[in-house]
Amino acid sequence: MDLDYVCTRAGRVASALTRRDVARALLDVPSGVALVALPELRRAMLAAGNPLSLTFWESARTILSSIESGAATVGYVQRWIESTGSEPILMTPSYFVWPEEDERGPVATEMFAKLVHYLEARVEAGEVDPDALALGDQAARRAYEELQEEWLNRPLPDGRVPGLAVNDEQDEELFAAWDEEEAFALSELRRIIGELPNPPELPAWELERASARLRELLSLPGYPANVLRACAGFESSPMPDDDRALWLAVAAGIAGPVSDLSEADDTLEEGDDLESELRHEDSVLANLCAIQHADWLAAVAALTRLGPGVLASPERIAQLIAESEDIDVDEQGVDDLAVTESLFTPVVTLWGYLGIVDHDDVLTPLGWWGLPKALERAWSSGD
Repeated sequence: MDLDYVCTRAGRVASALTRRDVARALLDVPSGVALVALPELRRAMLAAGNPLSLTFWESARTILSSIESGAATVGYVQRWIESTGSEPILMTPSYFVWPEEDERGPVATEMFAKLVHYLEARVEAGEVDPDALALGDQAARRAYEELQEEWLNRPLPDGRVPGLAVNDEQDEELFAAWDEEEAFALSELRRIIGELPNPPELPAWELERASARLRELLSLPGYPANVLRACAGFESSPMPDDDRALWLAVAAGIAGPVSDLSEADDTLEEGDDLESELRHEDSVLANLCAIQHADWLAAVAALTRLGPGVLASPERIAQLIAESEDIDVDEQGVDDLAVTESLFTPVVTLWGYLGIVDHDDVLTPLGWWGLPKALERAWSSGD
């Protein structure tokens, strides 16, 4: 490693190199190599008329020695890079988080580069003191953080707000990945249903009775009615008159909740227990949203193949998912099974209100017929 390497990596001549350029180059090679090269690199920078500062070179030796000895943490190294004065803070005090470098989309890459350029200008103008940052000056650090917070929330000449633009791009990438996963799960579900030798038939009498109970339940305040209404989206749209449509909407909502609790359900009245009912309802919805497409597919595929009369308890569902050949499952430990079981515990409870399982958590003919149809409905809302 030498000065030419640093210049090539940064795309700049030696006289224009910043502390960040040098620091990133030092971290780009093994720490032992960087430590050996450090004295000559410092002399070369001095000869080029860009000596940086004694504080920087001492901090570089300290961090490289710490890395070489195995004592440095990722956070410690990140903090040192940020102390160069032109490295954006990975996570700001307001919890804006930059994506990892190899995970940045075009917008994040552009905004990151713009912020680096902005910070370089602030260092040049004397508004950022890298030596103070390297020495751990708390006031300098707070000012550095505030400077970046302000930039992230200030519109650019083209009207874009950097922080919002980066978050929007990440959201789009997340939604695209989610849609792709959902589309694949849906195609697999349809394949599995299509291969059944004896597809389940609609148990009309069971559906009529379950729907009547469900309508009565949904008219009540509190749990579980408010969670079921939120799952089906009935807080913002009317309940269908058709029994089949009603039942499938609620069953599908359990696999893919449409909305959160309404404002009325989220509001505590005097005397309400903050630690119990409201927290339980939020926890139930959080559990439903945390279940992955693959786990839903494995569970419903297994229950559909096994048919009515099979045990569908949370413990059994966790085991069926762990043993599934429909999804790629790593070897499951006791802790993994326990997590899956905990996620499906509220699912099975809610299934009981729909007649999908009976009071012993056994799959009913209605559940056998309805589960694959409900899951297909949950995943095909965008079709």
